[in-house]
Amino acid sequence: MRDDAQQFASDNYSGICPEAWSAMAAANAGHAPAYGEDAWTARAADAFRDVFEHPCEVFFAFNGTAANAMALASLCRSYQSVICADAAHVETDECGAPEFFSNGSKLLTVRTESGKLTPEAIRALATNRGDIHFPKVRVVTVTQPTETGQVYSLAELRAISAACRDLGLSLHMDGARFANACAHLGCSPADMTWRAGIDVLCFGGTKNGMHAGEAVVFFEAGQAEDFGYRCKQAGQLASKMRFLSAPWVGMLEGGAWLRNAAHGNACARDFAAAIADAPGLAPLFPVQANAVFLAMPAERMAALRARGWRFYTFIGGGARFMFAWDAKAERIAELVSDLRTVFRETV
Repeated sequence: MRDDAQQFASDNYSGICPEAWSAMAAANAGHAPAYGEDAWTARAADAFRDVFEHPCEVFFAFNGTAANAMALASLCRSYQSVICADAAHVETDECGAPEFFSNGSKLLTVRTESGKLTPEAIRALATNRGDIHFPKVRVVTVTQPTETGQVYSLAELRAISAACRDLGLSLHMDGARFANACAHLGCSPADMTWRAGIDVLCFGGTKNGMHAGEAVVFFEAGQAEDFGYRCKQAGQLASKMRFLSAPWVGMLEGGAWLRNAAHGNACARDFAAAIADAPGLAPLFPVQANAVFLAMPAERMAALRARGWRFYTFIGGGARFMFAWDAKAERIAELVSDLRTVFRETV
C-alpha cells in the first residue's frame, strides 16, 4: 500500500479542504496587519456571530489542547476543579494541559460507559464534598461528540445545563468535532450551544478540513475578559493571525464546515452498514458521528495492519476508524474487503 494512500486512523490525517485552502491563498495576497488586527480575523469573528446568531466573543488558537486548556483555565481558579467524563480528551489525551494552564485546577472524572456525563453524576460528584480540604467544583466540561463517537442530544445538554445552573457551575463544551455533532442532530449551532446553556465552546477546525486552528467561543462577553492576554501568555497569539482566521471565513461563510462533517458522518454510516453482516465484526458503540469502533481480537488487528491499514486501538480495546471530510468510497470499499478477508482467514 502506498505511503500516501488514504487511511482511516484519524481525521487529522486528511488534507486541507478547497474552501479553507482558497481562503488562505486569498489571505496570502499581499501584506496585512499582525496579531489579529487584520480584516480576515474580523471577518472570521463576524462569521462565527452569524453562524451562532449571537454576539459572541471569538479567539483563535493553534490546536484543541490549547483551546480547551485556556478555556477551562479562564473559568476556574487554581484551587477549584472541573468535572469531566473519564474518557474525555481533556483527561486522557492532553498531557495535563488543563491543570498546567490553570496552575493546578483538578480534573474530577466520572466513570462512564458511553463517555457521556449525566445530571445525576454531576450532582453526585459536585455535592460529594464541600470541605476546605477538597478542590471546590467550579466547571463541567462535555465532549461533543464524545470520545466514543456518540452525540449528546439537545435534551441531554439542556438537562446538564440545568444541573450546572442549580449548582452554580459553568459549562464548557469540547467541540473538536462540533460540526459532526451538528450534522448528526440536524440542529443549528445556536441550539446546541448558548440556547442549551453552554457558556464556552471550543470549535474544532483541524478535523473539519483546515490545516490547523480551533476557535474559542464565549457566549457571555464578561467571561471573555482578558482572554486575549491569556492567549498571548500561552503562546497562542499568532503573529500572522490571518492564516489561522482566514480558513474559518472559507469554512463558515459558504457552509463547508457542515458539508464536510455530513460527508464524514455518512461515510462512517456506510462503512458500518457494509460490514454489518460480516461474521465476527460488531460495533462497540452506536455510529452517530464520523467514528466507528469495532470489537476486534489482537491477532485480527495485526493481520489488518499487515495489509497496510492504520487505525488506533482505542477505548474498550477496540479498533477505531475515523472518516474525514475527504473520505473516498473506493478506499472504504478496499478496507471493507480486507476486513472481511482477515475475518475469514484462520489466524
